[in-house]
Amino acid sequence: MEKAKTIKVLNTLIEINNCRIEAYETASRVSVEHDLKTLFENLVQTSHKCTMELESEIVKLSGKPKEGISVIGKFFRIWMDIKVGLAGKIRKNILNSCEYGENLIIETYKIVLENDSEYLTLNQVRLIQAQLALIKADYKKVKSKSNAFEVIA
Repeated sequence: MEKAKTIKVLNTLIEINNCRIEAYETASRVSVEHDLKTLFENLVQTSHKCTMELESEIVKLSGKPKEGISVIGKFFRIWMDIKVGLAGKIRKNILNSCEYGENLIIETYKIVLENDSEYLTLNQVRLIQAQLALIKADYKKVKSKSNAFEVIA
């Protein structure tokens, strides 16, 4: 197993979780509805948990965990700020933006599992699969809020 490649793969997941944290902090900041703020705070906690677990794996490999967010994450945060600002902070627009972000993180996790598992130990693969399951459960919560809104509207 190539240690440098393993660290790079794990850092990719840290970076996308950092993007997710920033996106949900933004969503929480612009949302005026308490139920959404609570949801977003819970989603941030999921990504903090994932990040800490991934950082621990990198430290075990004597690597340095990634800090900050990627250009894609910055773009997503700016896009969300603009879209929500222009839309007058409409609940449906916030939730649509969140669904978009959830799809990005799920896809990133799937790509890592499909394309980079050869660089990971069995325990790391299991960790990533467990994190993906948590993130998919979070996506269902976001989707449920969005679908409930459509029924009401």
